[in-house]
Amino acid sequence: MNRFQTSFFTICFSTFSLLFTGYLQHSIAQTPNWPNRPINLIVPFTAGSATDVLARVFAEKLGAKLGQPIIVDNRVGAGGTIGTGIVAKSAPDGYTLVVVSAGHVVNPVLYTKLNYQLKDLVAVSPLGTQPNVLVVSPKSGIKTVKELVERSNASPNGLTFGSAGVGSATHTNAEKFVHGLKLKATHVPYKGTPQMLMDVTGSNVDFAFGPVVSALSLIKDGKITALAVSSDKRISALPNIPTAAEAGYPQGQFNFWIGMLAPAQTPKPIVDRLNKEIQSIMDQPDVQARFDNLGALPFKLSAIEFDHFINDEALTLGEIMRKAGVNLD
Repeated sequence: MNRFQTSFFTICFSTFSLLFTGYLQHSIAQTPNWPNRPINLIVPFTAGSATDVLARVFAEKLGAKLGQPIIVDNRVGAGGTIGTGIVAKSAPDGYTLVVVSAGHVVNPVLYTKLNYQLKDLVAVSPLGTQPNVLVVSPKSGIKTVKELVERSNASPNGLTFGSAGVGSATHTNAEKFVHGLKLKATHVPYKGTPQMLMDVTGSNVDFAFGPVVSALSLIKDGKITALAVSSDKRISALPNIPTAAEAGYPQGQFNFWIGMLAPAQTPKPIVDRLNKEIQSIMDQPDVQARFDNLGALPFKLSAIEFDHFINDEALTLGEIMRKAGVNLD
């Protein structure tokens, strides 16, 4: 490399360094007093749902760390797209956030006319994973996954399965199970997990994959029967319930994750601060105990890692829903 080339590259590098340093200083300068007012945390699912329960666990703790209250606002409807869309179009100032679940990544497949795209939101941090549990009514007499599959195959019209809404994680999990086994089954969507589980107890639908956090009390009270959990390992909250794979039906496995997002262009210092605080909250003994009681597991990723994870999930789960032929437009 001659002297001219060396000088040229030195100038370019110096210019880039100055620009990048200026960008960081500008980003930090934009948020010197953040947060200085309450933060709105939208949960696009019903109160009592798995997403809502974990969101509230972190909202209280995170508010204490940030020195400002975090107000949980349930904006329900259209598989979580109504509340998520509000955040996607909000100012990227760190004062409007959203907690979504695994169903978030399939919504662009289901709603091709969405008023937002996945890229309109930036990943902040996962909050945890919450296995689903395959449940039926005790009135059905079904005690194993094998018996459920046999009942479906023997029924002229097949069975019905509930979900917390079209495109929700409970729906995606069930579609993976149904289409993986080529079962005869009809989807019955609800406006949330609590209503779905109530209809399972009354045999208004034959089966459902419900979040452990929402189904646990009903299982313990004997109002619904648990057949298998969707995680790859048994969970402490239901130690006697096999995994779907252990039951012989790995098609029922599903990673039901829950995480926090912010509007795209939210300053990186804010995103990084939120990620750091959320990760530290997971290490608190009382939060770990709460996770155990809920059958949930901590899930730690940096903001960038979580962003990559979401993109990968969109490809994998989106393909499942395409194969299922689910479309809401």
